[in-house]
Amino acid sequence: FYGDGCQGLQKISRKLQRGGTDFEQLGESGRRKGGKMSTTAEKIKEIEEEMARTQKNKATSAHLGMLKAKLAKLKRELITPKGGGGKTGEGFDAKKAGDARVGLIGFPSVGKSTLMSKLTGTESLAASYHFTTLTCIPGTYHYKGCKIQLLDLPGIIEGAKDGKGRGRQVIGVARTCNLILIVLDASQPMTHKLLIEHELEGFGIRLNKRAPDIRFTKRNKGGITYSTIGCKLTKLDQKTITAICREYRVSNAEICFKQDATIDEFIDVVEGNRVYTPCIYVLNMIDKITIEELDLLSQVPHYMPISGGHEWNFDLLREKIWDYLDFIRIYTKPRGQIPDYSAPVVIPRKGATVEKFCMRIHRGLLDQFKNALVWGTSAKHNPQRVGKDHKLADEDVVQIIKRIR
Repeated sequence: FYGDGCQGLQKISRKLQRGGTDFEQLGESGRRKGGKMSTTAEKIKEIEEEMARTQKNKATSAHLGMLKAKLAKLKRELITPKGGGGKTGEGFDAKKAGDARVGLIGFPSVGKSTLMSKLTGTESLAASYHFTTLTCIPGTYHYKGCKIQLLDLPGIIEGAKDGKGRGRQVIGVARTCNLILIVLDASQPMTHKLLIEHELEGFGIRLNKRAPDIRFTKRNKGGITYSTIGCKLTKLDQKTITAICREYRVSNAEICFKQDATIDEFIDVVEGNRVYTPCIYVLNMIDKITIEELDLLSQVPHYMPISGGHEWNFDLLREKIWDYLDFIRIYTKPRGQIPDYSAPVVIPRKGATVEKFCMRIHRGLLDQFKNALVWGTSAKHNPQRVGKDHKLADEDVVQIIKRIR
């Protein structure tokens, strides 16, 4: 017995001497599979590295589409981890107020708090050190009869979309905004703009973009079919579309393309959780740079140069915010009285109908709706009797006529 045991131990010792590294590799692979090595962030990094190694051509388009779909799914898991919501007390308690919500986003110490204080009169602590603002500070101001809520959010850092700092909370609030103001220091490199855009893109926010004109409908049978209306697909084919759908475990779907969409745009439609938000790049502290540098910065699209300390261009900034919100004002007229021009009803220009106007006032108003009288540029004659599908224009006057029961 002892002899057999000694021989067994000798065999094991010889194996260890010959290939001791095999046990180390085995342990390493075990940690990758079941331990902390297999994190979502590392899976994302591995896929990004594989995408960088893959050549882009027609033969690899389906494989790249599948990788991009996997990447989008992993990023979604990173944003909303499995197992419910975040910890108790996580996030910012900022109740929505007014007709529109505008968020101030930027790196620390770019003048967000100063801009907030000057525009709204709300005191937001401003100092020369980083991370002065540690929570969301709301404030409101009025412009053209519209009450606009401004949110001073804490400064974000690189890697915010992955949870660094309070990045998730900051970008989570940004998803609820009607407009985003990215505040940049004019004296700093413009690479800061690209970094912030990358963080917001990773959280599903698409800046100054329209939602892709693609109709995606799941079915019970029939496989994956697609059609085009008024366009020709040059960046997608049947193989790529099928690979992306398979990655999302969609076996039967009908897809209608009304534009020449890219792989990323198609994945955004399949994901269904993207937010398309207008954005203005506010270049603050222009008093620190020369006229020549300001001329170069003027080539940045959607930009607005200001100086928070000297209050330069504040009127133009308010006007630009109003233009990008794309709202219209509708005045109400009670029967037998003059219109109330002091408190307009503010609704988005897109889809601005009498029905949306009634919904903005009270949801139950449509149950009693008979017709409406409209004065203004949308009316063919003043007044015009219209139904609930009539499209309204800015500064129209509307009188609702109720049904008599």
